[in-house]
Amino acid sequence: MAKRKRAIPQYGTVTLNGIDYYRTRVQNADGKLVALYARTPEELYDKELGALEQIDNDTFCRKSPTVADYCEKWLLMQSVHVRATTLIDYTSKVRRHIIKELGQMRMADVTLDDIQLALVPVSEKSASVYKSVVILYKSIFRAAKESKIIDNNPTIYLTAKGGGIPQKDKAVLTDEQAARLLDAIQGLPPYVFVMLGLYAGLRREEILALKWDSVYLDVDCPYLTVRRAWHTENNRPVILDELKTKAAHRNIPLPVCLADCLKETKANSQSEYVVPNRDGDPLSYTQFKRLWQYIVTRTVKERFYYRYEDGKRVKHTVTPVLGEKAAHNGKVIYSLDFEVTPHQLRHTYITNLIHSSVDPKTVQYLAGHESSKITMDIYAKVKYNRPDELVRTMGGAFAQWDAAQA
Repeated sequence: MAKRKRAIPQYGTVTLNGIDYYRTRVQNADGKLVALYARTPEELYDKELGALEQIDNDTFCRKSPTVADYCEKWLLMQSVHVRATTLIDYTSKVRRHIIKELGQMRMADVTLDDIQLALVPVSEKSASVYKSVVILYKSIFRAAKESKIIDNNPTIYLTAKGGGIPQKDKAVLTDEQAARLLDAIQGLPPYVFVMLGLYAGLRREEILALKWDSVYLDVDCPYLTVRRAWHTENNRPVILDELKTKAAHRNIPLPVCLADCLKETKANSQSEYVVPNRDGDPLSYTQFKRLWQYIVTRTVKERFYYRYEDGKRVKHTVTPVLGEKAAHNGKVIYSLDFEVTPHQLRHTYITNLIHSSVDPKTVQYLAGHESSKITMDIYAKVKYNRPDELVRTMGGAFAQWDAAQA
């Protein structure tokens, strides 16, 4: 079968430096006419096709929105069908880890290499943060591809595997450590926060959003209701009535020590919030960090500070000694030889429930876990991480087996 010849357009000719050329003009992405030259019509035709394809690509790229513009549009689209708390989390991660790194680039210009370079700072975060940022990248560029904003999705081979810093198993506070912590901050701003974490197992955002209208102290069995969540936007507190999951909405019985603490606190409070700032309002993020510093400054963890000496910035190291007073503040005594995080308080509460033989479904409810898998993973690690108890349990089981066989 004979190969069909392609129809070559009729081109004009021009002589340059004594040489005859075929010539045509095409309009580029800026709307300007650009001349193309070749010695034969076939060569010029190939040049014209290549130029037109490149112009189409350039035009497409110029019409493509910036990463910042499309990300903001994507966030707006998500607001229709995700919870307010989820949207806040999305917005924070997208602006901090995607827009900040690639915001000025055109969506159509972004390559996998660009994204992987942008993920380098995120790799210094926890593995869970890294994974969630990767998922956001993939979701945003997949949506752009489906909407024909881009021709190719650069994230199809992007993976979160191996990224970020794996979280260590969370240590819990021993009874002795919890007592020392409470003794160290007795009468200080973080005391009520710590009590709510240790004896009610509330998350940080649940404690800082807790109002007195959710605390029932004048009943036979005092309890509190979790119905609000604290978040911050640009360091300003935002109190949401919508919780992240349905399971987060729960009633928690108060042990006597916590009920007594809250009764005393309420009697001296003029705020509607249980843990307010000096003005009676919910804490900002910066104010919460200051609140937690009361605990950090009482630990023996080595720390650094800088001071200008003779016009130079000099680094100084502080190595606290347990039992001694802080050199800069005689009211501070280094009384904690262990570190404490807000979430550690909650994890200690859940662990104590399990050690007290509370059944898994009740633990799941009191912890506000939506998935039973989360509860059971913790339950298994805690319940079966005591070799002495396992030996007694197994010994009893085999004794019964031996008796049955006799």
